[in-house]
Amino acid sequence: MIQFRHQQRSVWEGLFAEEVAELWEPWMRVVDELLEDEALVDGVYEAQGRRHGQSRTSGRPQTPAEVTLRMLILKHVRNWSYETLEREVRANVVYRSFCRIGTEKVPDAKTLVRLGQVIGPETIAELHGRIVALAQKQGVIRGRKMRVDTTVVESNIHYPTDSGLLNDGTRVLTRMMKQIEQKVGGLKRKVRDRKRSVRKRVIAIAHGLRHKGTEGELQRKQEYRKLLRLTRQILNDSRRVLQEVEALPARRRRDVSGLGERLETMADQVRRVVRQTKARVFAGLTQLPDKLFSLFEAHTEIVRKGRAGKPNEFGKVVGIQEAENQIITHYEVYEERPSDRHLLLTAVEAHRLKLGRVPGWVAADAGFYSQSNEEGAHAMGVKYVSIPNRSTRSAERRKLEKQRWFKRGQKWRTGCEGRISVLKRRHGLARCRYHGLQGMRRWVGLGVIADNLINIGRCLAAQPA
Repeated sequence: MIQFRHQQRSVWEGLFAEEVAELWEPWMRVVDELLEDEALVDGVYEAQGRRHGQSRTSGRPQTPAEVTLRMLILKHVRNWSYETLEREVRANVVYRSFCRIGTEKVPDAKTLVRLGQVIGPETIAELHGRIVALAQKQGVIRGRKMRVDTTVVESNIHYPTDSGLLNDGTRVLTRMMKQIEQKVGGLKRKVRDRKRSVRKRVIAIAHGLRHKGTEGELQRKQEYRKLLRLTRQILNDSRRVLQEVEALPARRRRDVSGLGERLETMADQVRRVVRQTKARVFAGLTQLPDKLFSLFEAHTEIVRKGRAGKPNEFGKVVGIQEAENQIITHYEVYEERPSDRHLLLTAVEAHRLKLGRVPGWVAADAGFYSQSNEEGAHAMGVKYVSIPNRSTRSAERRKLEKQRWFKRGQKWRTGCEGRISVLKRRHGLARCRYHGLQGMRRWVGLGVIADNLINIGRCLAAQPA
C-alpha cells in the first residue's frame, strides 16, 4: 500500500524539528520549499502505484512518496551509495528532518534500490520538467540564452578485451548450465566445468602481450585458437542442455524456463564475441558493425572524443543544454551516438518547448558548427549564434568570430565544461551503477535534478529578501 507522506508528527517531534532546522545547510531550506510542490510528489506516488496491480490498496505500507523523492535527491546531491545513504540518514537528525522521516524507520539500502528502479526514466523526465518550470516561475531562468554540449557517461564494465569477454561468457554459461542441472535433478550428460582451462588460456594471452614482433603475434594467435576451441565446446554444451530442457515434461520445464531463456540469450552474445574475435585476431578487422563491448551491458558503445588522457570511453553519449544561472533545461541519453552537428536545431526546439520561447543567444563548441545549422537557427528566431568554424579560410568569417558578442558567447559556453565536471564528480555521473540503458537514463536524470535544485537554491538564496 502506498502513501504520500508519513502521518502527522507528534507535538514532541514538532518542537524537536524547530531545534534541528537551525542546523540545516542554506541549500536545504530552499530545496525543501521547492520539494513541497504537490506535482513532484504526485509523480513519485503514481510511479509507486504502478509497481504492482494492487499496490494502491493492499499490502504492507511502502516508503512514502515524499520520503522516496527526498532520499533519492539527497543521495545524488552527496554522491553517496545506497548503503552510505541509509547509514547517514539513520545517524543524522538533520537528514532525517530534511527527508521528512522524523522518528519513523529509515528504509534500508535494498529497499531504496528497488524504489529507484520503480521510478522509471519517464517519471524522472517529468520531475525534471516540473523543476525547470518552477525555476522559470521563480525568475531564475528566462530562456534568453542557451548553451549545449555532449559528454560520455561510462557503463559499469571492465575494460573490454576479446579474451576477457570470452572468459566472462564461458564462466556465466557454465554457471547457468550447472544451475539448470541442479534444478532438474540431473541431465543425461553431466555438465563439464572448463573454467580453469579457459582461465589458463586468458592468462597465457596476457603474458603473450609482453612479447613483441612476429614471435609474440604467433604465440597469441595460438593461444586464441585454444581459447576459441574451448568456448565452442561450452557453446555446444549449452545447445545440448537447451535441447534436453525442451524435451522435459511441462511441469519440470516451467521450473527452469527463466534460466533457459537467459542461457540462450547469453549463448547468442558469446557467439557474437567469437565472431568478432576471429575477425580481429585472424583477419585483422577491427571496425565491425554491432561490435559487443560487454556481455552484461550490451548497450555499451565505444566513443572517441579526442581526449588525450582517455582516448576511448565505453558508455553512452549524453546531451546537456543549459539556460541562465547554470540551470539544465534538457538532457538526453542517446541510444546511438549522434554527430554533434545534428543536435543543434533539435536542442533549440527542445528549449522552445520547455520554456515557451526561442533563445536569443545560442553558444556551442566547434563540433556543432555547420552552415545549415547556423542558417536554421537564425530561421527559428535566434539572433546570435556563437559557434566557431575551425576550418574556415574566409576572412569575413574570421572577422565575425572576433566580434565582441561572439567572444562573449564563447566565454559563456565554456561553463558547459564545468557543469559536466560537476555532474560527474559531485552528482554521480562518473560512476553510473544502474544496469541497462533505462537504468542509465534514471541515473543521469536524478543527477541532473540534484544539480538543478542546488543551483536554484543558490540563486534564490542570493536574491534580496
